[in-house]
Order: sequence, then C-alpha cells, then structure tokens
Amino acid sequence: MKFAICNETFADRSLADGFRLAAEIGYTGVELAPFTLSDHAATGAGELKDVRQLSASDRARIKSAAADAGVEVVGLHWLLAKTEGFYLTSPDPKVQHATADYLASLAVLCADLGGKVMVLGSPQQRNLLPGVSLEEATDHAATVLGAMLPICEDRGVTLALEPLGPAEGDFMNTAAEAVALADRLGSPACRVHLDVKAMASEPTPIVEIVQLNAAHTAHFHANDPNLLGPGMGEVDFPPIYQALQATGYDGWVSVEVFKYEPTPEAIARTSYANLLAAAKS
Repeated sequence: MKFAICNETFADRSLADGFRLAAEIGYTGVELAPFTLSDHAATGAGELKDVRQLSASDRARIKSAAADAGVEVVGLHWLLAKTEGFYLTSPDPKVQHATADYLASLAVLCADLGGKVMVLGSPQQRNLLPGVSLEEATDHAATVLGAMLPICEDRGVTLALEPLGPAEGDFMNTAAEAVALADRLGSPACRVHLDVKAMASEPTPIVEIVQLNAAHTAHFHANDPNLLGPGMGEVDFPPIYQALQATGYDGWVSVEVFKYEPTPEAIARTSYANLLAAAKS
C-alpha cells in the first residue's frame, strides 16, 4: 500500500510548498481538492471559482509541481465542495445535466493531472431535498453518474462512491448502499471508497466492512471520528490496516483530516508515523 495525504491539509501554505512538505514527511502521493488549485492558475490570485478555468498550461504546472516535489497526484476529492448550481440528487433535469457535465470535466482534469481516482463525497451537494424520497434520490444520482461515467472510462479514471455517516447527511450512509449504487451503474470505472471516520458510524465493525467490501474498494481514507488523523483517537488503526493488507488491497491509503491541532504539519507528521507503525505491526 502507498501513503498519500489530502492537500487541503496544507492550506496554510502554497500548493507547491504543500507538495514539498508532504514528500519531505514521507508521503508519496497527494490527493487534491479542486477548490485549492488556484496557486498555479493563470486566472490570478485568490480562490479559483471554477476549476474548468484551468488552462492546459495551468494543469501542466500543477502536475509538474507535484512531480518536482517527488509526489504523485492520486486524484481528486471534495468534488462538489464550494461550487454552485450542482447537486447529485436533484430532481431538476437542468441541475442533473449541469452536475454530470461538471463531474465529467473533473474526470478530464483528474487525468490531465495524472490522477486515477475521484472520491465522490460532498454531502452538502447530495443530501435529500424536500419532497424527494431516498428511492427517487438514488434514481437521480444514477442518472447523473451514468451520464459522466463514459468520460471516466475513456480517461482511465475511477469514480469512488463515498458512504458518509448520518452526522454528515442522509444519502448513501453505508458501504452497502454505495456498493448497491455502483452495481446498479455497472461501469468498470465506478467503485467504492472507504473512510475510517464514516465506517465508525456503522453498526458493523470496521474490519468486517473492509473485508466484506474488498472487491469493490478503489480508495481508502485514514482518519478518526475525532476529525484527526489515523491513530490519533479511539479507533485502533493497525487492525484496519491489517485487514486491508489481508484482502489484497494495494491502492492508496490517504490521510484526510478535518482538525489541524496543534498544527497541520504536526498532524501530517503524526499521521504518517502512525501509518508506518500500523504497517509494521
């Protein structure tokens, strides 16, 4: 298994500096949030409002910055965060079309940056809307994703559906629900993403979830329900790592945290040390 970290961890520094720090700590991959990519954009300083504005040269600069630092671009996550007009489970055909087009454009961006996976979490852009049942929402999501998956297939990018716990939303809360949607879509480019924090909200033990969903798992986030990194809370991480290893998972284990205390760098270093310890246990 290979260790990566989500780049928004280093939001306190430039994109390139974040790549260099990740490599210096020992990570060999970085997972990118689209809303962080303004550093290398020709559109100028400040937050990039729409990553579709990234030119070919912008994309080449980001890819080169990662390579120069010695890390690989794993792919993208937070796909719909900080966007407007997109929604995975909307009943509005115009919103469905716009969302499918946007996700397809992210698949192109992911491939242009050298990435292979896109993690579809973004709970605030998929939760059930008033008057929309879970069954209807699932139908709408299948319509949106079915329209963009041919681009993933063409570009060699895997869309990894991320189940999230009920504290974050009310759509696709379990690994089983994510697998069911992936199976319904029936595309080789659509699989499932597992996240420790999210799995901790399920009644099934995390190790068992890992084992049951091994054939469907394309990507993995290491963290803790306390919003810190792996091994920094109550969840015992080594057995989870061992379960991944036993099932033959050979993809990325990517650190995704949501609290940066005492500092982002300290979180990144401790998380990496805990990943190494789990690998040696």
